[in-house]
Amino acid sequence: MIQTIDRDTLARKLTTHPQPMLIEALPATYYLDWHLPGARNLPHDGISAESAAHQIPDRHAEIIVYCANTACRNSHLAAARLLQLGYTKVSVYAGGKQEWQAANLPVEVGMAARAA
Repeated sequence: MIQTIDRDTLARKLTTHPQPMLIEALPATYYLDWHLPGARNLPHDGISAESAAHQIPDRHAEIIVYCANTACRNSHLAAARLLQLGYTKVSVYAGGKQEWQAANLPVEVGMAARAA
């Protein structure tokens, strides 16, 4: 079973050093619109050994994967794939972008939103 974390735990972890590797498992268009602070984009259906190694070179780094909301399964699929590839500290922030935004927490606006 994949470990999950809640919003408050994630917010706290993002203030620590070293910060966990934050991965958005949605397609790039959603990531480019806006994403959680410091997140990298690694869509769940594009995770290969090569793409994971490029984005997350340390297989022992703490990784937190998220997607749109609790109904979205992309983060769970991505986390399972990362575990399959040998990453050892993977968890899911199941509340995703919807819960984060509803709490008025900071986000980073991507290139697509800046161009609009």
